[in-house]
Amino acid sequence: MSLTLFIMQCLNGLQLGVLLFLMAAGLTLVFGIMNFVNLAHGSLYMMGAFIAATVYNHTGSFALAALAIVPAMLVLGILVEFVALKTLYDRDHLDQVLATFGLILFFNELARIIWGPSPYYMEVPDWLSGTVSLFGLDYPAYRFLIIVVGLVVALGCYLLIHRTRIGMLIRAGSTHRQMVGALGVNIVLLNSLLFGLGAILAGIAGLMAGPILSVQPGMGEPILILTMVVIVIGGIGSVRGAFLAALIVGVVDTVGRTALPTLLRSLMERSTADTAGPALASMLIYLVMAAVLAVRPQGLFPVKHG
Repeated sequence: MSLTLFIMQCLNGLQLGVLLFLMAAGLTLVFGIMNFVNLAHGSLYMMGAFIAATVYNHTGSFALAALAIVPAMLVLGILVEFVALKTLYDRDHLDQVLATFGLILFFNELARIIWGPSPYYMEVPDWLSGTVSLFGLDYPAYRFLIIVVGLVVALGCYLLIHRTRIGMLIRAGSTHRQMVGALGVNIVLLNSLLFGLGAILAGIAGLMAGPILSVQPGMGEPILILTMVVIVIGGIGSVRGAFLAALIVGVVDTVGRTALPTLLRSLMERSTADTAGPALASMLIYLVMAAVLAVRPQGLFPVKHG
């Protein structure tokens, strides 16, 4: 594999990594801090992509789609939490899994009813259709924007969790829920806002993925699986771990799909390598997850309380 191709694949891996982080950050806040298993997080990503694509196709403005996605996903997230999930916080995780799996079916069918079963496309804006020069290479401007947005969101999440009063209450509520409530903090409202924030992050991921992927019902499930892998590798409840693990998964997955088949061709017959390479490359991130769990069952960057 040439150096140019390697650098391009690393940049693509970084782009995939920050996209996964946008998903993993929201799921980490809900799963790690609220101790709630939300399998419907991928459906929120899908709904964000559909909402953004609809606004963009009707207005022709990517900026308006980006502005609309925040209040739309906040309302949707809080509504889902209030109507379907509010009574499940103190229930067993199995009940939460069953309820949120039902939401997956509901949102997939809702998307088919509103937008139809065929893919719904969202074009890259004209002002982002060019390239930028990185390391002497021409890299698509839109993919570079995804990287920038992901890094900005990562910085914002860090500042929110570690440098604000709301972040202090979120961290305190994750370990001393009753004590925080006894001090006069509205835990119910805090949980609703936290769930809404997770929905916004999922919606932003859907917005950014829309122009490079086909927006269609069921698109949330594949990325949800990758997001779960990211959370397990990074450590449940750790936003920092989710960010670093997302970058690891993104780069390993993208570079592995190119480098592994090439490496196998030098070790075995080409026909065998062409068959085994893609199969092993698709398994690579799960092998990485298994290796991490074997060495550090709590993840690479577990949350340290106290």
